[in-house]
Amino acid sequence: MKQYKITLNGRTFTVRLLGDPLQDQVEVEVDGEAFVVEVQDLPSEEELVASSPALDRAPGSMQAPTSAPGAVTIAGNTVMAPLPGVIKSITVRPGQQVSTGDELLVIEAMKMDNVIRAAREGIVETIHIAEGHRVAHGELMLEYRN
Repeated sequence: MKQYKITLNGRTFTVRLLGDPLQDQVEVEVDGEAFVVEVQDLPSEEELVASSPALDRAPGSMQAPTSAPGAVTIAGNTVMAPLPGVIKSITVRPGQQVSTGDELLVIEAMKMDNVIRAAREGIVETIHIAEGHRVAHGELMLEYRN
């Protein structure tokens, strides 16, 4: 069993892999509490830029807000779940105008609130999730338009 010490925003966690990290789902133990996490290979930054030269990315759009360690936003017309968790709150509604950095929703994961913010200006078109809904990593949560 592989064990890691991970520090996130000054908090240290002991993480043990209880399963094969090459599988799509892996059981891990974080400070004695077991979780099943989804594992997905992501392209490197260079591969992403090379395959999407016209990607509409707002400056700082991948930066985590200080109030929510690990939260990220996704540029373009869709917002995908950056981590598995439960939708704690949705702060926007269809038809609502949003600006870069506006809070869209909050995902609770591992007892932490992760604020998902707009990567660019637009109008919320469709919300595919509801409060209390459990999302998987990469699941479509929200779409918006110019």
